[in-house]
Amino acid sequence: MLQLILLAALLGASLSIEMTFTLQEHEVQCFHEVIPKDKKISLEYQVVSGGHFDVDCNMMSPNSKTLYKESRKQYDTFHHKTLEAGEYTFCFSNEFSTFAHKTVYFDLDLGDESTDIGLDEDGGAHATALTQLESSAYAIHESLRLVVDYQNHHRLKERIGREIAEYLCERVQNWSIGQTVLIVIVAFGQVFMLRKLFDKPAARGGGGKVGI
Repeated sequence: MLQLILLAALLGASLSIEMTFTLQEHEVQCFHEVIPKDKKISLEYQVVSGGHFDVDCNMMSPNSKTLYKESRKQYDTFHHKTLEAGEYTFCFSNEFSTFAHKTVYFDLDLGDESTDIGLDEDGGAHATALTQLESSAYAIHESLRLVVDYQNHHRLKERIGREIAEYLCERVQNWSIGQTVLIVIVAFGQVFMLRKLFDKPAARGGGGKVGI
């Protein structure tokens, strides 16, 4: 009986779908999810790496009505309560980018269902104890899910920070190489100009011999 209660509590808990994928340049990727009516949904996304860390995103209802649409966002969160059951579609677009591919993370969270499991009316105090046990199991599950969400967000922040640090390091390295090449070119140019300056008087002096 205890296993059934815990299973009912976990099934009644919110469902979360997470994914990290690569979005190539000039590419659009769409995802589909069948969601029942009167369900609270939350879509959170973030560009982890690539280009200027921006992407287009839109979400449509089963009747092709646009529920959410944003352009060139690095991250955002969208909340909605479904008015009809069916297949909801959300797409990420990188069509505006000519050469930079992006790494995108999203989290689609489907809101909580009722946690009632229909106990017998003659259960009395026993039914109350079962309800309390179910509530405790549900609370533990939600706390663990919150911990997982925090861990995912910290991983994302760490990955974004690493990508930015590597990008800056590459820029500094390229700039240093460019400066070194420029210094070498200027040094050879100065040597060449100095030799030209000293060669001209010598040429004039060599042509001025007078026989005695």
